[in-house]
Amino acid sequence: MHLRYILGMKTSTLPPLRVEPRLRALAQRLLREGETLSSFIVDAVEERVRSRAIENEFIKRGLASGEKARRFGKYVPAASVVAGLRRRLDRARKAAAGKAGGKRPRAR
Repeated sequence: MHLRYILGMKTSTLPPLRVEPRLRALAQRLLREGETLSSFIVDAVEERVRSRAIENEFIKRGLASGEKARRFGKYVPAASVVAGLRRRLDRARKAAAGKAGGKRPRAR
């Protein structure tokens, strides 16, 4: 997967990693056909970078929302937020139960 990013650009190296032999063995057992330990590590780093960026954006939006609430003095009580989330979860569960139990394939 990471080869599409490397083609046509200069590359750099990650620092060497020292890990317990047990972790290396576990990682090697999880490799898929044609996958190398190096490509597995690069994919893991790419995924963690994406995850961290999403997390940072989430925190940034939360802090901005808190600042806006303080500035305008408009707050939503936690109990109201939780109640709304529970209603959404209940609706989603009902919809999922309806899909799972409602339609069955016809016998031929």
